[in-house]
Amino acid sequence: MRFHISNHSYCEFLKKFNFGGLKSVFFISSLFYFCIYFFINIDQISFDINLEKNGIDLSLSFLFCVLSIYLNAYAWKYIVKWLGKEFKSNNLVSFYVLTNILKYVPGGMWHFVERFNFIKKISNPQIALYSTLIEPYFMLSGSFLLASMGLIFSPFYFFLIFPLIFLNRKFIFLILKILGSVKGKVFEVLRLPNLKGQFEERINIVSFFPYRALFLEIGFVLCKFIGFYICLNIFYTSNTLNIIFLLVIFSLSWSIGLVVPAAPGGVGVFEACFLLFVGKSIPENIILISLVYFRVISTSSDLLLSLPFLIRKVTKRI
Repeated sequence: MRFHISNHSYCEFLKKFNFGGLKSVFFISSLFYFCIYFFINIDQISFDINLEKNGIDLSLSFLFCVLSIYLNAYAWKYIVKWLGKEFKSNNLVSFYVLTNILKYVPGGMWHFVERFNFIKKISNPQIALYSTLIEPYFMLSGSFLLASMGLIFSPFYFFLIFPLIFLNRKFIFLILKILGSVKGKVFEVLRLPNLKGQFEERINIVSFFPYRALFLEIGFVLCKFIGFYICLNIFYTSNTLNIIFLLVIFSLSWSIGLVVPAAPGGVGVFEACFLLFVGKSIPENIILISLVYFRVISTSSDLLLSLPFLIRKVTKRI
């Protein structure tokens, strides 16, 4: 099977468009928006917490964040498998977990570089490149599918199902072509030619739809949400929370943070979008405290699991 893209002008437009500048502006605006909310409510914000009373809840939030990382890693393993490379051991999962902290490094691509080099050594450049490029699209599709539950609030959310239409063997090369055009900088960093017309070479997609990888990505976002929901319940004891509403805006906010790589790990963008979408449903000071605690817990889980990788990198430079 060979999928040809006839609309070359569209791809050329994507290459010339300054996505980096647009994302930087969006990141700075989001950070500014979050800071405004923070300083407006600073008199009502207190980060004091009773560890005897809430220590178990914080630990549970941390464990769900850890679980989310492993689900994400297994999803990547099944993405690689879907593209035609079988792995009998869990080395791929371990390496993914170890390098996850690199997403916080400015540039938003160094975790991709490490994973590309790892796959390239044991497979081929095509599978290494495309499994790296396509993984965020899987994450986005899973998150959008959860956010589409907002259909009970508005018909608009139906359109969030659309990314799934292209997540199959027939259309996946179209997505890879677009991602390759948008992320042209990746080719430069990896010192690869922009592999025109080579999307199918040495790639053998094993099934029509990658349901295992998608379900794992959905589980990844759900675990992140549960981690946040636990933090929110520590500070907001009212029983008026609509969990479906919170899941929808969490998934949307996380998705926007994902597609703005100018923000390391979506920092600032996720928080600003959540504040914007939640509106006045929950007191602003409660949301701010919950978001900060969740960000610290989520980042700490990445850091803890990646510590062996960071130590090895530092000792090599000394």
